[in-house]
Amino acid sequence: MTQNLQDGWQKCCRFILDNIGETRFNTWFAKTSALRLESDSITLQVPSNYFVEIYEENYLNLLHAALKYAFGRPLQIFYEVQLLADHADSKVTRGESRASAVISSKLEQSTAAPLTPGVQQNVRGSENFNSQLKKDYNFENYCIGQSNLLAVTIAQNIAGKPRNNDFNPFFLYGDVGIGKTHLVQAIGIRVKEQNPNAKVLYTTSRQFQHLYTQAVIRKTVPQFINWFMQMDVLLLDDLQEIAGMVKTTETLFPIFNHLHQNGKQLVFTCDRPPMELDGIADRLIDRFKWGLTERLPRPDAELRKKILTFKAKKDGIELPQDVVDYIANNAVTSVREIEGVVRGVLTRAISLNAPITLDLAREVMKNTINLVEKKPVNFEMIVEATADYYNLNPDALFSKNRMRDINDARQVLMYLAHKLTGLSSTVIGRKLNRQHGTVLHGISAVNERLAVVPEIAKAVETITAAL
Repeated sequence: MTQNLQDGWQKCCRFILDNIGETRFNTWFAKTSALRLESDSITLQVPSNYFVEIYEENYLNLLHAALKYAFGRPLQIFYEVQLLADHADSKVTRGESRASAVISSKLEQSTAAPLTPGVQQNVRGSENFNSQLKKDYNFENYCIGQSNLLAVTIAQNIAGKPRNNDFNPFFLYGDVGIGKTHLVQAIGIRVKEQNPNAKVLYTTSRQFQHLYTQAVIRKTVPQFINWFMQMDVLLLDDLQEIAGMVKTTETLFPIFNHLHQNGKQLVFTCDRPPMELDGIADRLIDRFKWGLTERLPRPDAELRKKILTFKAKKDGIELPQDVVDYIANNAVTSVREIEGVVRGVLTRAISLNAPITLDLAREVMKNTINLVEKKPVNFEMIVEATADYYNLNPDALFSKNRMRDINDARQVLMYLAHKLTGLSSTVIGRKLNRQHGTVLHGISAVNERLAVVPEIAKAVETITAAL
């Protein structure tokens, strides 16, 4: 397959060279390579997003003709671009545009419903339009570390080119309280800084639902939809809040289509990836795939220290290094948790008129995040926690029973025992009355299923947290 891919790509390049000449070929195609070939698509590695724009604007028809000539069938094109030169994990893949800007513009002009005059005046003609952006939620106040570098880079790219970037829509997901709202609002603030007349709107999904309900009561749903259609950038936070609200999500669908067809930026945040959203129409889930979905991870230890120091300095205090290290190593759930600890330390120090010390930080954290002393995890603890999670008698994990639930629980037990205790597969097998190879297979099976089976991932995460 690899040889067929490279032979076909060379044939494709010769076709392009014959049609555009050596100079243009060397400029735009010599550094592009073919990465993957599927039955109906091909992925090309390109030097930068700018090359993708050039292909889309000037060479798309030629590229399709060359691919069909070389591979004997039409192929959909995907582009892989590495956003950060020194970070291999910053590669993103995007598909070709579904229609050129000219075609989309003509289509919109022929099909779009006319805006209600009163609504148009309220948005387009008003200097008092409220974007609902918090001025402190900018990029300058957003701490960047290795764990969130890619998500921030994408957000800055969108903010710099809101009408001409590769990430529309941008779907950002992650746990509660880790900085999603701040990051998407920073996009809006940067857009407004560059173009004060841009119509940027940040809204929560709960607020969107409330406005829709009011529109239904007042029988003004068309005006509600048209009002949102006038935005240049729409930032919709906490999408999970409207999962299952069928009418609300159906109303979002035409808004999405209209803004996307007109090159207006859409940004969504959620606590889970699109495919795990229940109660949202498949056609809307499919729209999210047109752009880029990116996970914002919990801050790692170094980023937590940076956030701590930054938040403390904003409040006018200097935290001793041992206090920073202690808080960062124990407040691991979210940025909000870190902020709460900083406020608590400051308040405690002021009320006692005392210096900030490690003992004071320990006292605050005990009251703020219910800090408990960590105990070493052993095999028996993992057996008990796994049995509790799966609602099983612990003896079932040692039995020969191979019912699916029991087998899944047993393999999770093997995986966690190996990961959390450092026990060898031989020792784990001896404890479970299993062969060494059986334990290795169980550990490998869980490793492979973690990324593709949500139930297994949830079980491992929940049991680990309980331990």
